[in-house]
Amino acid sequence: MINRTLIRLKIVQLMYAYYQNNSKNIETAEKELLFSLSKAYDLYNYLLLLMVSVSRYAVQQVEHKEQLNRVAHIDEKVSHRFADNRFTAQLEINKQLKDFVETKKKTWDSDFDYIKKLYADIEQSEYYKEYMAMEKVTYADDRELWRKLYKNIIMKDERIDDILEDQSLYWNDDREVVDTFVLKTIKRFDPANGANQELVPEYKDIEDQDFATRLFRRVIINDEYYRSLIGKCIKNWEFNRLAYMDVIIMQIAVAEFLSFPQIPISVTINEYVEIAKWYSTPKSAGYVNGTLDALAKMLKKENILTKN
Repeated sequence: MINRTLIRLKIVQLMYAYYQNNSKNIETAEKELLFSLSKAYDLYNYLLLLMVSVSRYAVQQVEHKEQLNRVAHIDEKVSHRFADNRFTAQLEINKQLKDFVETKKKTWDSDFDYIKKLYADIEQSEYYKEYMAMEKVTYADDRELWRKLYKNIIMKDERIDDILEDQSLYWNDDREVVDTFVLKTIKRFDPANGANQELVPEYKDIEDQDFATRLFRRVIINDEYYRSLIGKCIKNWEFNRLAYMDVIIMQIAVAEFLSFPQIPISVTINEYVEIAKWYSTPKSAGYVNGTLDALAKMLKKENILTKN
């Protein structure tokens, strides 16, 4: 789940803090990087658990309505379709998610009011109404409903931001990337796997974890060299007048150019241009794009950079 896009974002954030705080201890900074990445994986599990919590609340609501009907002697059948959704039932018993709850002690129990409001929003949605109006539903219909609910309601719900901020200072910046992996997880669920359905692993492989630590260390150890290379490509602008975040973003990009020859230049440039859009000034993306492109050409011309 922790992909290279998220790793790059975390390194930009941590490098900015590293320089702002005049840090000198690389080991401590590296531990902070790995800790912040692990928190992103916690967020992934926590957001999966949100769907379970909404379903549990739905069960309570169905039981409450049935009890009221019995007391009032009302012979009206209450639909269990949403409460008995087979996708969230499978998610609830998932062994990896249960391990997360037991290990991290994370639940949505303290945010009951939010669960209640989210459930009300879901009931009013076109996706819920279409689902409840279907003559019959399959497991695929159950799963697709939650994919639509997550993508169109939960992902756009800004109320979650305050809840996440109270849980962890890291989480709000991670949410956009993590949401995409929650959607991928929903699509991957297979009823045949039962409680053993595999969630997205924390790291795809050891290479991605190595990418994080190697890139982070190279940026710090060679910062003066990388900045000198950037300075050669700056035209009509003094280095000390650049946006500080732009310098950090380009410095990390240069480290990636030179440390990971298997990553295409265009991929590296595009990734850091996108980061500049999120974290720097309105004009930064274009400036970072032009400077990194010129820098790559210069490094290739001088045989410092030997990849395509």
